Amino acid sequence: MLEDPEITTMSEKGQVVIPQGLRKYLGIKPKTRFVVFVINNDIVMRKLDIPDVKKEWNNILQSIDKTGLKLEENDVATEIKAYRKTKHKKARG
Repeated sequence: MLEDPEITTMSEKGQVVIPQGLRKYLGIKPKTRFVVFVINNDIVMRKLDIPDVKKEWNNILQSIDKTGLKLEENDVATEIKAYRKTKHKKARG
């Protein structure tokens, strides 16, 4: 853990540079997304760990392929319709 505080400055455009030591320690790279909020007049930035959807989808497809079952586009559409119908019935009462 980094124990010494770092100092940074906000630009005229509202941009703040996260010091290099902190970026390395936290594994922050360009395009990293953050959620920013205020707690008791303190600005808090938290790194968002957004999953790689493409990678997760490929893992799902590989799992399906291993079962030997064939999943067709029509099967997916049928399941979506059935789910929506069930959800609609629950919403109505």
